[in-house]
Amino acid sequence: MKIGEIAKASRVSIETIRYYEKYGLISAPPRTGSGYRDFLVDVIGDLQFIKRAKRLGFSLEEIKKLLAVSRNSTFYPEELYHFTMDKVHEVEKKIQELKSMKKLLEELAINCPRAQAAKADCPIIQQLEGVK
Repeated sequence: MKIGEIAKASRVSIETIRYYEKYGLISAPPRTGSGYRDFLVDVIGDLQFIKRAKRLGFSLEEIKKLLAVSRNSTFYPEELYHFTMDKVHEVEKKIQELKSMKKLLEELAINCPRAQAAKADCPIIQQLEGVK
């Protein structure tokens, strides 16, 4: 299949497919006599796997490892469990960081005068300028 057909079937852009190939997430397909990539239909499954893993927050490097596990006949569930739990802890940390950001933004917004006021009195500007 040509790259455009793969892109359409997988709903992944041509540029992204090329990037994944260059990054090593998908194998470089053979080329036709005229130089076009000639992908096997199996690559659509790999692209769907990558999309699902990205939605779960895995980085491309992590996805590369997950793809290797998926393709390998030897499977180590304990290792995969720890790998996934590391991601869970990473997500929990991000959630806490986002909650802290939200709290600070709410405090800044609440303390921001909504009526006509001097810029110097705005805690949002003060925070961003490093005054407060």
